[in-house]
Amino acid sequence: MRRAPSHGAPGSGRKGERDRPQGRARDDRARGQGGGRRDEPDREVRRHQDTAPRPVEPPLREEITPELLDPEVRRDLRGLPKDLADSVARHLVAIGEHVDDDPELALAHARFARNRASRIAVVREASGLAAYHAGEWAEALSELRASRRMGGAAHVPVMADAERALGRPERALDIARSPESADLPHDEAMELLIVVSGARRDLGETGAAVVGLQVAELDVTRPDPWTPRLFYAYGEALLADGRREEAVKAFLDAAQTDAEGQTDAEERAALVAAGEDTRPDADHEPDDPASPEPAPPASPTSDPSAS
Repeated sequence: MRRAPSHGAPGSGRKGERDRPQGRARDDRARGQGGGRRDEPDREVRRHQDTAPRPVEPPLREEITPELLDPEVRRDLRGLPKDLADSVARHLVAIGEHVDDDPELALAHARFARNRASRIAVVREASGLAAYHAGEWAEALSELRASRRMGGAAHVPVMADAERALGRPERALDIARSPESADLPHDEAMELLIVVSGARRDLGETGAAVVGLQVAELDVTRPDPWTPRLFYAYGEALLADGRREEAVKAFLDAAQTDAEGQTDAEERAALVAAGEDTRPDADHEPDDPASPEPAPPASPTSDPSAS
């Protein structure tokens, strides 16, 4: 798994999701206040992991075999004894199989795999992405940082979005300004724009949230996979900036470009036009980056976008 999750993004507007790099979505749900040392979440998660009992192995169907795992990921497991490598591979496949419909079960598989192979970067990466999809933001950050230290992918939009979900938009912006964000693949760069716009809204910088999304890719004639989420995030930014009529148009543009029904843009446009500013699921879900739509590295049926 060399990519990030892929379902919603802060401001992505995915159905039932928030603005986040494709992963499970969250819209501005109550987030914690900023502050505290930068390493506190990592230390808290590590302390919990050190004291927690060994995770129980989630059941695996017989048809989930090591051969279903991406060959590149399987190569990363070659340093393990064969029986252990096969077991970990099967749980990585299960993560990809369940991450969209049962993220808590996917996380259970990820935690078991991590317990058995914690020094393998791809295992920590899969664990971080599974935690992200399950809404375990601090655990996601801890695991993705561990993976990055071992040479794994950075997943910049996912990490920035997790910081946002923890109520630390300033840290999300710090990540967006980091050297790692300077040369992202185009899809991840678009996801990061969405997360950054959401962070600006969190900070009350609504004008900057709008301007940051006024890019060439914000074009209804472009058939890019991120176009609906980009317009949806633009609508949220415009609404936060008090530009209701423009926001309604942006949501309608999102609906027009959303051939696959990723978002609830048409419904959102109608609600905003009627004066209803809060998404119906806002109390339950924070914002999502197109969640990244990458799936975890272990998905036998997922595309490369797996986070």
